[in-house]
Amino acid sequence: MKNDKKELDRELDKDTSQPLSYAQAGVDIDKANDLVRRIKEIAKGTPRSGVMGEIGGFGGLFSLNLANVDRPVLVSSTDGVGTKLKIAFLLDRHDTVGIDLVAMCVNDIAVQGAKPLFFLDYFSVGKLDSRIATEVISGVAEGCKIAACALIGGETAEMPGFYAEGEYDLAGFAVGLVDNDKIIDGSGIRMGHLLIGLPSSGLHSNGYSLVRKICLDRLNLKIDDHVPELGTTLGEELLTPTRIYSETIQRLIRNLPIHGLAHITGGGIAENIIRIIPDACNITLHRDSWEVPAIFRFLQEAGKVSEEEMLRTFNNGIGMVAIVPEKAAADVLQQLRAMDENAVVIGEITERKTSEKRLEWTS
Repeated sequence: MKNDKKELDRELDKDTSQPLSYAQAGVDIDKANDLVRRIKEIAKGTPRSGVMGEIGGFGGLFSLNLANVDRPVLVSSTDGVGTKLKIAFLLDRHDTVGIDLVAMCVNDIAVQGAKPLFFLDYFSVGKLDSRIATEVISGVAEGCKIAACALIGGETAEMPGFYAEGEYDLAGFAVGLVDNDKIIDGSGIRMGHLLIGLPSSGLHSNGYSLVRKICLDRLNLKIDDHVPELGTTLGEELLTPTRIYSETIQRLIRNLPIHGLAHITGGGIAENIIRIIPDACNITLHRDSWEVPAIFRFLQEAGKVSEEEMLRTFNNGIGMVAIVPEKAAADVLQQLRAMDENAVVIGEITERKTSEKRLEWTS
């Protein structure tokens, strides 16, 4: 019956005397409007002082509260989830990738000392499925709750023929606020400062093209296969949401000297810390100073991935790094542990003796 209907639709398309509609072209405006109504209810769960109006207008409105901010600076970031979405498609589970989306954006502004204010998302799909879209946006809202920011708008685009059936793409946009005098830019980093690592929740949202190459192509694993080394199914492990560090960072910088922060994303540990340190400095990491989660050991062994490649592709169990003066390290660690963070000193800032900055290791 379904094939007969498709054939009939094709015949009608060829008949130039028949009136056509946007829905026949693959875009269902009524379904999109219904989704907007659902999103309005979801967004109400992410309230924040400053939000004006509600989702559905041409733009999101936000009134800045500048009390106790002498020289306000807005900090913004945009990002996506990348090929981690392929795992969501395979599992037909879409309630966590929205958390990843928020995390990738708000963590990037948090490292500059900014408190996230609001978030917008872009959800693009070939054919709109209200169930999938609602799951995705619910995940975005959950991420906003964790980050203590408001979901004030977004865009849902239905683009027939642009994506494979059942697939979609996501992008996010975060805006935060920081006082100019409190911007964290790494300029205060000096030799002897210590690196404190905060644990990741797993792979976060980077390196998934290599992950799929190893697990699905080389090992021929199915997404719902149980992997003894991981203690769970492959899909469950790979869909673990990215950690959101913004509230932890806000508590840290309130009273403690945090001179640099690095969000460990694309480029891994090797490249993300180096980008924030002064040119006269270098980085030394201490081997075995933190426990590398099983997923990274599994991938390295199965893919015969070199240590250098692991360090420049994955977070290897460290999702955020704080750079602090040595004399403040004990207080920072105490504060983090009071927040149930299993934070550890993973290295130090050293003098640069080579032509370019590079990560070095000690036992």
